[in-house]
Amino acid sequence: MKAQQTKDIQPFVLWLAWLLALTLTIDYLLHYTQTLWVEQYMGIFGTCLIVLSFSYSLRKKKIITFGKIKTFLRAHEYLAWTGALMVLAHGGIHFNAILPWAAAAAMLVAVISGLVGKYLLKQSTDTLSKRKDELAKSGLSSEEIEKKIFWEALAVNAMKKWKSVHKPITIIFAASAALHILIIFLFWRWN
Repeated sequence: MKAQQTKDIQPFVLWLAWLLALTLTIDYLLHYTQTLWVEQYMGIFGTCLIVLSFSYSLRKKKIITFGKIKTFLRAHEYLAWTGALMVLAHGGIHFNAILPWAAAAAMLVAVISGLVGKYLLKQSTDTLSKRKDELAKSGLSSEEIEKKIFWEALAVNAMKKWKSVHKPITIIFAASAALHILIIFLFWRWN
């Protein structure tokens, strides 16, 4: 069972590690090539991708009526992940101000909670279902099965509440990012 649990977590860990590794690589390359000005445009482009990824929410709420919802979900996942990569690379490893870092932290938590929803919840639900079936085939009663899978079921039920983290964190990210953008425009050198 431990091997299955490790297998369930691998895609989540790999996507998150890939995001962080690419962010550090891009930041390093921009410093190495002395092209830090590109970071500014990466922030703009990444923000546009993230905003575009919200078309999934519009499709879910039937504000957008064309296309398959599954296609919008896939687009949401990849656009948000790529946008997050661009925004994290935009921020780099600079500690210039608290607001951009708060926005980046909220965005990272939103990405992590999205990955939890995509990988961990689905895999954990499937694994729990298979485990129940195996235990039922071995001749255990419903009560015995419930006792054996109690902690696993509890963990899956906790993960089912991932949207209660994902939505408010996304709102916090959007608000702090909007405030960051507003401040940039206020103090932009327009000359």
